[in-house]
Amino acid sequence: MSTRYNFTEAANLQSRRSFLLNSGMGLGTAAFSSLIPQVRAAAEPGLHHPAKAKRVIFLFMAGAPSQVDLFDYKPDLHKLFKTELPKSVSKGQRVTTMTRGKDQFIAPSMFNFAQQGESGVWMSELLPHLSGAADDLCFIHSFNTNAINHDPGKTSFCTGSEIPGKPSMGSWLSYGLGTMNKDLPDYVVMPSAFWSGRVNVQALYARLWGSGFLPSRHQGTSFQTTGDPVLFLSNPKGVDAQVRRRMLDSLDALNKKHLAEIGDPEIQTTIAQQEMAFRMQTSVPELSDLSKEPKEVLEMYGPEVHKPGSYARNCLLARRMAERDVRFVQLFHRGWDHHSSLPQNMRGQCNDVDQPTAALLKDLKTRGLLEDTLVVFAGEFGRTVYGQGNITRDNYGRDHHPRCFSGWLAGGGIKGGLHYGKTDDFSYNVVEDPVHVRDLHATMLHLLGVDHRHLTFPYQGLDQKLTGVEKSRVVKEIIS
Repeated sequence: MSTRYNFTEAANLQSRRSFLLNSGMGLGTAAFSSLIPQVRAAAEPGLHHPAKAKRVIFLFMAGAPSQVDLFDYKPDLHKLFKTELPKSVSKGQRVTTMTRGKDQFIAPSMFNFAQQGESGVWMSELLPHLSGAADDLCFIHSFNTNAINHDPGKTSFCTGSEIPGKPSMGSWLSYGLGTMNKDLPDYVVMPSAFWSGRVNVQALYARLWGSGFLPSRHQGTSFQTTGDPVLFLSNPKGVDAQVRRRMLDSLDALNKKHLAEIGDPEIQTTIAQQEMAFRMQTSVPELSDLSKEPKEVLEMYGPEVHKPGSYARNCLLARRMAERDVRFVQLFHRGWDHHSSLPQNMRGQCNDVDQPTAALLKDLKTRGLLEDTLVVFAGEFGRTVYGQGNITRDNYGRDHHPRCFSGWLAGGGIKGGLHYGKTDDFSYNVVEDPVHVRDLHATMLHLLGVDHRHLTFPYQGLDQKLTGVEKSRVVKEIIS
């Protein structure tokens, strides 16, 4: 089932000279010589406890959607339009330079909310399709994080640390659980090529899906929106599959000779990745070919599904990857950074994601995949209840807000139709059941059968973890 790294073999290959050389250059082979039992234990799937989920689809809304306008219903705020946020609520908490020293006037959401499904969860009118899946969703209103700006916020959400260079969530899962298939990567990333909120579009960077100090074979594979889905997938002219196979066999022999001589563990990564690339020349074109998808399925995802690089198409590809047991699929959809003209831009963003997200959930559920696929929807932080710019009832912006924000989880052992956590009347502070980003990571690992305290990797004198060294908890109340 797993094609994981052979640590024992790598350690035995190390000569004293190469060990000293490599250990002086960062990770080197020190990780393998100081390997502890719990690392080896965590590498075996399902060792800690039975898993409720086998795979993850993470829908990352880069730029930070406004919880006030989507999920955190505050019906009395309209009475306080353009009044100043009480100091007893803001408590002098840190704000960005964009609103520091400025008046904090309340901007109630202009959108209507209604109770949806048998569970009666509150959702915004901006998400009519997703509202049909309300009973499958577990809303967490008490998310909070330390980061107040986008770069550290996204880095923290994706890697567990605001400091760049740590392994991403998908890399930790690839390392800890191994692969469930031999023809596709463990971890696939698909950024949208198009988005409707074209103001303040934040950059994405490869370190959000990088492997950090883990062996590089565990990094995410980013699918391209034009040309080959994966770079250099096609053979050059004049090179057929048989020629490529002979070239690869020759390279394999050279690499194994080099590995025996110096014992560099990254050589094993190179060998494995070259073999994977060869298999992907068949598996990826088949995965990306939607010609055999039924018409009704394509229509369910909406008209944008026919556009390569669209969020809708990526959602359908995510379902196809779940069928093929890709361990971790991460979609990035940008354009949610609404410091101005929020109502207009939110409509466009929700139009991008509403129907495809609902279709993804329905598609997974129809095929019996949702029960062991964990789907997560969130951005890097939330938005302020106070407005920016010239505030009117139907036009306002919102600043960054790490103190509280909303997201949801579905499938993979999650209780549906649930509101968890609570904010104050201003959606400004968490007042009940706080869930830090670290807690989300711990919960995700728990659902996958892994104890976050024991999935570790020795680096720089510390047994590194996705959840870091600060206290984290599994949010057991949302687990079925």
